[in-house]
Amino acid sequence: MPKAIFNATLITPGLEQPDSWVLLEAGRIAATGQGQAPPADASVDAAGRRLLPGFIDIHSHGADGRDVCDDDLDSLRHIAGRKLQEGVTTWLPTTLTQPREKLVSIAGKIAAFRAEGALTRCPGMHVEGPFINRDKAGAQNPQFVRPPDPAELDALHAVCPARILSLAPEMPGALGLIRHAVAQGITCSAAHTAATAAELRDAAEVGLTHLTHFGNAMTPLHHREIGVVGEGLVHPGLMIELIGDGIHLAPDMLRLLFQLVPLERLMLITDSVAASWIGEGEIELGGLPVVVRDGVARLKDGGALAGSALRYHEGLRTLVEVTGRPLRELVQVTSLNPARSLGLEGFGRIEPGYHADLVAIDEDFSVWKTWVEGEER
Repeated sequence: MPKAIFNATLITPGLEQPDSWVLLEAGRIAATGQGQAPPADASVDAAGRRLLPGFIDIHSHGADGRDVCDDDLDSLRHIAGRKLQEGVTTWLPTTLTQPREKLVSIAGKIAAFRAEGALTRCPGMHVEGPFINRDKAGAQNPQFVRPPDPAELDALHAVCPARILSLAPEMPGALGLIRHAVAQGITCSAAHTAATAAELRDAAEVGLTHLTHFGNAMTPLHHREIGVVGEGLVHPGLMIELIGDGIHLAPDMLRLLFQLVPLERLMLITDSVAASWIGEGEIELGGLPVVVRDGVARLKDGGALAGSALRYHEGLRTLVEVTGRPLRELVQVTSLNPARSLGLEGFGRIEPGYHADLVAIDEDFSVWKTWVEGEER
């Protein structure tokens, strides 16, 4: 049963095309064009709004008072509903450094959410910690940090696919775990790390390909040791997660990244926690109290940034305002690059044959409608 979205400004990597239509059939994009849309069983007038590939958030812990580590299926459904309101059509529920038994239970809830398939797509989970550097724990709970353990990763992966593992590559045993994970198709990312540039290069040699929430909880750029930040700027094999709130990365840093790093290596994430959507107040993150004030989430004890309160579409707006790059370029950062980094085929473009995961946004970047598999959600 074909459906048509017409009178849209179609934006896909490399193209911005007004007065466009998209024909959706059997969960895929059947055809695109300009002018008069072909006959369809149902049609949606976009009224000139911008139509983009659905956003892919590969790093998000929660939203609206709920957290993946609540270990609750209803929490996952609630977060996914909020993600759809942000234009996110594919989401990796992201865990925190927690006890082993709890992580296995959380993985079971994510597996159940995946099986429902009623809201966002969920290719699997992002396991952030527990194999991190305690000295760089940031807002992760240090009492649960532990050495790299292939058996623990295997136990989680057996319950729910681990699509990303964020770990500190300098820790004893980390390189072996990276090799082990990559052999199973798990993307490895450096996070909460005190690694030197050389140690990061060693990790990349054995298969590490990502940098988690770039610039945060990692060794900074210094003129005698460029650290993880410096190596991330120059290493051609590393994909970079960007939190686009203008806080975790200052506007000047965002501009610098978009000037120095090839576009195909950049990925917008939210790293959102339960703080997003609530305005102001207090939440918990991995058992640690967090205060949300002026749109910023910080640990109550010590004041470290504790994830973000960012909504995905607001992150895209920030990138446009800060970098001045056109949307036909930035949609690569919101959809195509995250999909490519996970080996997901058929996502990130509005072209025939691609999955019909779409978002329509207004001039102020607010989300008007979201479609997953061609169905409005």
